[in-house]
Amino acid sequence: MDQLALLFVLLLGAVVSVPVGDRLGLPAPVLMTLLGIVLAVLDFVPNVEVPPDLILPLLLPPLLYAAVRRTSWRQFAANVRPIFLLAVALVFVTTICVAAVAHTIVPGLPVAAAVALGALVAPPDPVAATAVAGQLGLPRRLVSILEGEGLFNDVTAIVLYHVAIAAAVSGSFSPWRAGLDLVLSAVVAVVVGVALGWGANRLLDVLGDTTLQIGLTLLVPYASYVLAEEFHGSGVLAVLTTALFLAEYATDPDDVLTRLAGHTFWDIIDTLVTGVAFGLIGLELHNAIRTASGRWQEMLGWAGVIVAVVVVVRLLWLMPATWLTQRLHARKDHLEDIPTNWRETVVMWWAGMRGVASVALALAVPLKTDDGGPFPDRDEIIFIAFGVIMATLVLQGLTLPWLVKRLDVRSDTDREKAFEKELATRAAKAAKQRLREIESEEDLSEELSEQMLRRAFDIGLRISPDVGEDERREGHEQRVRRLKRVRRIQNEMLSAARHEVVAARSETGADPEIVDRVLRHLDVRSLR
Repeated sequence: MDQLALLFVLLLGAVVSVPVGDRLGLPAPVLMTLLGIVLAVLDFVPNVEVPPDLILPLLLPPLLYAAVRRTSWRQFAANVRPIFLLAVALVFVTTICVAAVAHTIVPGLPVAAAVALGALVAPPDPVAATAVAGQLGLPRRLVSILEGEGLFNDVTAIVLYHVAIAAAVSGSFSPWRAGLDLVLSAVVAVVVGVALGWGANRLLDVLGDTTLQIGLTLLVPYASYVLAEEFHGSGVLAVLTTALFLAEYATDPDDVLTRLAGHTFWDIIDTLVTGVAFGLIGLELHNAIRTASGRWQEMLGWAGVIVAVVVVVRLLWLMPATWLTQRLHARKDHLEDIPTNWRETVVMWWAGMRGVASVALALAVPLKTDDGGPFPDRDEIIFIAFGVIMATLVLQGLTLPWLVKRLDVRSDTDREKAFEKELATRAAKAAKQRLREIESEEDLSEELSEQMLRRAFDIGLRISPDVGEDERREGHEQRVRRLKRVRRIQNEMLSAARHEVVAARSETGADPEIVDRVLRHLDVRSLR
């Protein structure tokens, strides 16, 4: 098997792991990691030859962009306090604790190298957290916090990692310079992200065509990452800023086709890249095995201690941090997404899995220092890092569904239905208001006005059937049955139309492009 065949196996696994994971009740990323581990121990499977410095630029930008599409800037702003406590403060605390313990238990490990180890195992993986949490039916507030933590903790961890590596390589360290680098990295990233987001937004308007617009959205996260890194900024933060800007300002409510196609496209990208990323984590296991070189007992002991530090520190931090946030939350008028009880806090603790970023940073540890000597304890750092990744990702990922079920942590369906009903009511009212404006401008017959008024009511009813209870209109149940019947007949009519158009595609002289264009219009009409 060559490298290309291995890539195809990972892509196929990424697709198959989703339904298999749904059936087994296990997260697809964890299954892909297990697949990678199995492939890594097979003799006919080649070692992965991806340069470490390309893993983050290739995998993180599309994964981050896809994750940000599911959220908004206002959601981050509303949850800035819990996200800061997890994405910044907890990363610092974990880094310090891991560095202190590693410096103590690993003979001869310099402080700078220990800090680098702490930084690369500190951040929970954003892709693993959102992918796993999203499949377990957790309360939306927990998913929001995990998404926010996962998206922003890489920024802090990667900057700390680079500062520690620079100190280990050069042999000198300045706290003031490190703090300045952190601030400048963030400022440069935000400037690049906003500028690129603004430019991409303008270019989307110029392109007009759906295919070109979606193609541009694939290029934008890579461009944002590379430009920020070129100017010594945080590529991760730049991608987040660009994605949030576009999500806020590049949404045209009337561009139905682009929105539908873009949503499908990014779902596909997210599934494939996530599968490949976690498959690579398993495949890179051979690097950790190779570094042990006969010192299994000693190095497994070190890895076990660091795993315990990472897991325990997260729990000890989350308990008081959650309590403090709840106390401050009670004094505020606006809602914040926070855990409401100890069971939700425990689930958040166990969801702190490490993944793609930790693997890339571990493999990117330099081979030599500036004076030409070997990087101190590089083999030990890589082995311990992979021990933390495997323990948190596989062990916690496999047991998280059981823990969620045992603690009975479920999504707040009543709240979600209430919000859906509120949006449906607002949509119906907006449609009725627009109808009244049209009636004042145009001469509509009484029959047409009544028909359009029913259509406006149906807009909200199709979204949430509970809207009909507020309307208190006579014959509500009959109208719902009639609506379902009309919808069924309309679907059958559209199905017949689609079958006829698809059949025309194979006729002599038929232009496939025109057929596809007509079929696309019918598809959009079917969703209305």
